[in-house]
Amino acid sequence: MVATPLIETARAKVNLTLEVLGKRADGYHELRSIVAFADFGDELTYAPSEAFSLAVSGPMAGAIDGANLIEKAVASLAPLLSQGGAEAPSGRFDLVKRIPVAAGLGGGSADAAAAIRAMLRARPDIRPDERQVERAALAIGADVPVCLRQETAFMGGVGEQVRPLPQPAPFPALIVNPGVKLATRDVFAALSAPALASAADFRRDADLMRARLESEGWRAVLLAGRNDLEPPARRLSPVIDDVLAMIDAAPGCWLARLSGSGPTCFGLFETADAADAAARAIGARRPSWWMTATELGSR
Repeated sequence: MVATPLIETARAKVNLTLEVLGKRADGYHELRSIVAFADFGDELTYAPSEAFSLAVSGPMAGAIDGANLIEKAVASLAPLLSQGGAEAPSGRFDLVKRIPVAAGLGGGSADAAAAIRAMLRARPDIRPDERQVERAALAIGADVPVCLRQETAFMGGVGEQVRPLPQPAPFPALIVNPGVKLATRDVFAALSAPALASAADFRRDADLMRARLESEGWRAVLLAGRNDLEPPARRLSPVIDDVLAMIDAAPGCWLARLSGSGPTCFGLFETADAADAAARAIGARRPSWWMTATELGSR
């Protein structure tokens, strides 16, 4: 077992597109989404020890409401890392929380995925099957599997189906959160999606998406895409209208859209300088909003 502290970055997840195909018989919604990761996120330090502990600091620490998914990650991974009489994983986790909470950026899922990666690194002598790890990740939450790899991907089902996509050049971006919370369940309820019309074929859809990206290019595909949760989210939180309008009006912005179930929005820009300028301009007008200029799709 590795004894020295291990550091993992839990990068913020952004849904560049999000389509809801319909409501399944099990009550969940069948999704298709292009997901990218920002070059900023939370920082998790893991030090193996006999007892579990979690300390949270950082600008968003006070916004965490309810149980942290890191503890759930420890419990979910324990059966895989206690094989052959090995001790179940535990230890001290120190989380610097920078990603806004309940914001559509997958912060909790990213933290859980970071904990899994750290615990696996700490036990190089035990190599669980990749599918077992993915199942353990899914047991924590629908976004955890895609957050494990932190690479641009096509996601389906409720999040358990993940296919890596050709990695694009990093997109200069601005991410803006107006400081209101928006529950995912409320947004889906407001969507009132119809029943899934036919059996979904993720493998076919992933192959079609890859072919479109190769023939049309990233910009054309993203401009033609949408987020089906954006209309109900805007009805529930009208401030999203203001966020999107300000991003869209910023010089150099070529796409403004809601991420996930919101309320965080993002804009893609021609250059990093344009994204930085938009952050300064919008920040001056709305100083209470959280925002950051970043890159999406970088590793």
